[in-house]
Amino acid sequence: MEYLKAKKEDLGQIYQLVQDTIQTVYPQYYPHEIVAFFSSLHSKEKIAADIESGCVRALFLDNCLIGTGTFSENHITRLFVLPGFQKKGYGSYIMQCLEEEISAKHNLVILDASLCATCFYEHKGYKTVSHNELSTASGFSLVYGIMEKTLTVGSTSICYEGKLFAPVTNTENGEVDNQTLFAYHQNGNILWAEYYGGEIKKGTMIGIVDSNGELDFYYQHINQSNDIKAGKCHSIPHFLDDGKIELSEQWQWLNGDKSKGFSTVREK
Repeated sequence: MEYLKAKKEDLGQIYQLVQDTIQTVYPQYYPHEIVAFFSSLHSKEKIAADIESGCVRALFLDNCLIGTGTFSENHITRLFVLPGFQKKGYGSYIMQCLEEEISAKHNLVILDASLCATCFYEHKGYKTVSHNELSTASGFSLVYGIMEKTLTVGSTSICYEGKLFAPVTNTENGEVDNQTLFAYHQNGNILWAEYYGGEIKKGTMIGIVDSNGELDFYYQHINQSNDIKAGKCHSIPHFLDDGKIELSEQWQWLNGDKSKGFSTVREK
């Protein structure tokens, strides 16, 4: 997976991705006239101008463009992921990268939210502060939300927001395995996560991210035997050759036999 600043030669692919996504997703929320308005809003000329200004980003998977995002100052626009790759964390990854760039100069990010994306942005910590209305050439009115989020992700060297992890090793007294999926979130130095799969019915984590990216957190879950288990963990991050993060973990149960263990989880 590669996240890159878009180049002029990427224009055709980005334009096609945006238009394909609009034509596939937006008719589920808007009448034909509004869909056409959105299509014209993201014209090839406007995308070309944004690429020229250096504010368009592109996400490639196996050399295939699957997502894009644009920002100007502290305003995020044109965040799109191909329909076949949605709900797999790629939109969250693009959002995280855009926020990290914006946080270098601003502590507040602003975006315009369509009906298609409002729930996604709310899940990322954005709140609606006002609504605007536009009148289209066809006589339709489009009401959309203005959303904001205070950025504090720059306080740590690694931001775990939106990242997915799965175990690759664990000691025998552990309960998670390679069927368990961890979904991480971060705001400032506060970390939380949900995990499930394999022997885990449902689990949660909450903790602190150190300035160097190391984690200290408490976890609790219900396993397939309906036992409630709890523990604490310290994780040290390492970057792999492909840019993904691997966490080396030392943990201890806080109930049951209170034994200790070691595990490794890797970013998906």
